[in-house]
Amino acid sequence: MIVYVNFYKQTISEIFYQIWQTKQISARHRWGLMSALMQDSLSEDERDAIDRLLHAVRRGWLQVEDEA
Repeated sequence: MIVYVNFYKQTISEIFYQIWQTKQISARHRWGLMSALMQDSLSEDERDAIDRLLHAVRRGWLQVEDEA
């Protein structure tokens, strides 16, 4: 099942791809991921993708952009 993030009409895989291309998580990406998590209808693969993003942030492989 494909879960679309309501706020920006993107799939988790599209967000994942964009983040890895830029090596940064923007406020828009954070809102999209948060929206998807709140739907509570993610597949195991989609949850794993989000977990990988969080792991990459902790390791310093990805940067989180400031909102300001």
